[in-house]
Amino acid sequence: MRWALVRVCLAVTAMVVVAFAVPLGLVVQEMARDRAFSNAERQAAAIGPTLSITTDRRQLARAVASTQMGAAGRMAVHVPAVEADPDAGVAGAGPVDIGEGWAGARAVADTRRLGRATTTGVAGGGSVLLQPTAIGSGGIAVVEIHIPEGEVSNGVGTAWLVLAGVGTALVIGSVAVADRLGVRMVQPAARLADAAQQLGEGRLGARVPEDGPKELRSAAVAFNSMADQVVELLANERELAADLSHRLRTPLTVLRLNAASLGDGPAAEQTRAAVEQLEREVDTIIRTAREQRPQESGRHPGPGAGCDASEVIRERMAFWSALAEDEGREVRLAGVDRTVRVPVARPELAAALDAMLGNVFRHTPEGTPFAVDVHDAGDAVIVLVSDAGAGIADPDAALRRGNDGGRDGSTGLGLDIVRRVAEATGGDVRIGRSVLGGTEVRVWIGPDGRERPSAQGRRGHRGAVRRRKRASTQGRGRAS
Repeated sequence: MRWALVRVCLAVTAMVVVAFAVPLGLVVQEMARDRAFSNAERQAAAIGPTLSITTDRRQLARAVASTQMGAAGRMAVHVPAVEADPDAGVAGAGPVDIGEGWAGARAVADTRRLGRATTTGVAGGGSVLLQPTAIGSGGIAVVEIHIPEGEVSNGVGTAWLVLAGVGTALVIGSVAVADRLGVRMVQPAARLADAAQQLGEGRLGARVPEDGPKELRSAAVAFNSMADQVVELLANERELAADLSHRLRTPLTVLRLNAASLGDGPAAEQTRAAVEQLEREVDTIIRTAREQRPQESGRHPGPGAGCDASEVIRERMAFWSALAEDEGREVRLAGVDRTVRVPVARPELAAALDAMLGNVFRHTPEGTPFAVDVHDAGDAVIVLVSDAGAGIADPDAALRRGNDGGRDGSTGLGLDIVRRVAEATGGDVRIGRSVLGGTEVRVWIGPDGRERPSAQGRRGHRGAVRRRKRASTQGRGRAS
């Protein structure tokens, strides 16, 4: 593209220079010729007053010698013979020729007969101007001015050189400008092509600087937007793969518990081995998807998305309570007796709740009680999952496990799923010590994605929730 633009500009500029320089050169040549003949006409006219007064040879010779052309030997005067006329008192006189002639007697006679100025070329080079002039005796004298070739073309060569130089400068300048314009167009296009190739090779961080001509800037903006969309789509797919894989851990937990109660025997051992292998495969899928997922905030719920948190919690607790009964765990619920709307899709909230309860079953010994509490604070909804286990030594590290790849045999994705659900609504997740003596996972869900409340307000709500939990644990029995 760059050299094509240079060639086009070179051709156009060359045609323009030729179209203007050639006619202008011819005009300069014609002007030089006109200047030379106009000067010769003025010199010929300068001898006219003398011819009108006298035709004496000596006087004419002195008059011719006093002129510029006469002094240079480039003027000749041809006076015709005069016949005597006694009646008019005119004495006869022979022809007078002053200076050497160049045109010849025939050209002089033709000019005298025509009565107007004529020009003719000479064998030695140059031209001759023949100017007829009336004399006092009534005849026609002819003044002959020799014009050398050098005077006719005086200044023409210099003018043509100037025109050629200007034309060459215009061509060189246009080529330089076209080359710079080509670079401005080619470089952004090359960067765009290179970024597209990198993106095609899987380097998702490839982006294009948004500079250059307007059209290429628009193309760069569109490419960067497309690349961002591709990255977002891939991240969403990987998140979905990780989330779905993590949800498989809930039925796997049931299988593991059931397999543990099968007793001894080859079939029981094979079942337990198969469950363990399946669990390892699911963990591998989760870790692989997690490692490939770009770090970004949680997904935002779509317009109109939402559910009743109390209904979802009651539904999931109906499942987990059966497992808790098998393991001898005491379960307490609070705040699920009335509708609590949250801006979270039902599957997302169920997955977050399963992740928290699954952690209770996986990381606390059998017989450890736990509780689920829902508190509607008006400007937010708080979901608390508490247990009476040993607690978490490093809560901050536990929240980072989703980004660190997991430790202690955990994928680290469970709490990250909970965190993303909360942050998608403007809320957050905190881990602390529960009133039962173990771990408390507090999920703050903002209504409709509004700004999260201040820290002081969150502490006030946390105290209200704990007071309510104490009251509820005193009055509730074991859930079925």
